[in-house]
Amino acid sequence: MMFIRVCIGSSCHLRGSQAIIDLLQKAIEENGLSDLVVLTGSFCLGKCHPKGVTVSVDDVVFEGINPENFREFFEKHILLPLQNA
Repeated sequence: MMFIRVCIGSSCHLRGSQAIIDLLQKAIEENGLSDLVVLTGSFCLGKCHPKGVTVSVDDVVFEGINPENFREFFEKHILLPLQNA
């Protein structure tokens, strides 16, 4: 099971956390990962970034996630590890 937390604190909210949540939900469903992933919101993860949202994947924190770099982030840090599990 993979645990993904998306920061929904005020800074990340203003930088588009809802859009990242929507993209994650869609990508998880499209790739048939719903039974393997727990997606939740979290208040500040302590790694604010001026160009995007902070996301934690199994306690590894990634900064600056935005719609432009989402696909690369998803494939490298979510899809690939789950396929190799």
